[in-house]
Amino acid sequence: MRTIPISQGREHAAPSSSRGISLTRRSLLKGTGVLMGVLAAGTPLALLAPSTAWALELQTLNSAEGDTLLQMGRVLFPHDKLPDAVYALLAKDLDAAAVADAGTAKLLRDGIAALDRLAGGSFRAAAAPVRLQAVQAMEGQPFFNLVRGKCVTSLYDNEMAFAAFGYEGSSWEKGGYILRGFQDLKWLPEPPRSASPPPYLG
Repeated sequence: MRTIPISQGREHAAPSSSRGISLTRRSLLKGTGVLMGVLAAGTPLALLAPSTAWALELQTLNSAEGDTLLQMGRVLFPHDKLPDAVYALLAKDLDAAAVADAGTAKLLRDGIAALDRLAGGSFRAAAAPVRLQAVQAMEGQPFFNLVRGKCVTSLYDNEMAFAAFGYEGSSWEKGGYILRGFQDLKWLPEPPRSASPPPYLG
């Protein structure tokens, strides 16, 4: 079974970008953790991707720590439409921050350990209401603020999220939206010509 390389998407790269991480024996040996999963068949992302299996390598955090951050992201910004592959980008970005700064790595590990304690032993294994209470108990703390802040770009500024939400992405390089659906208001009655003149194209 082939796996989808998961990219950070900071430059709106497609899921098959060369910046991504594919699951190979060599990458398993390089990293300390790997997150893996399968895209649900029939979803927008699964229809676009070359395979339903995905994998993401972590350089500093282990697999359990990465999965805990992934699940915390789901608590903070819950979206049924977003698969775990998108939330895994949060873990990847936080892992990159941990690689760059030992203090951030310690903050993440201490925060993850605190989540486990608040959840009664394992945040990942806890029921949804328990996870929510554990995250709420950490609100305002540096760990909470770091993860919540990273969620904004990690979850929403990537091609996979665009596909899941039906967002077409940047329009300027395609000529803008004026002739690509901007005036296609199918859910409203057709306006009179005077109210909706032809667009000025220069």
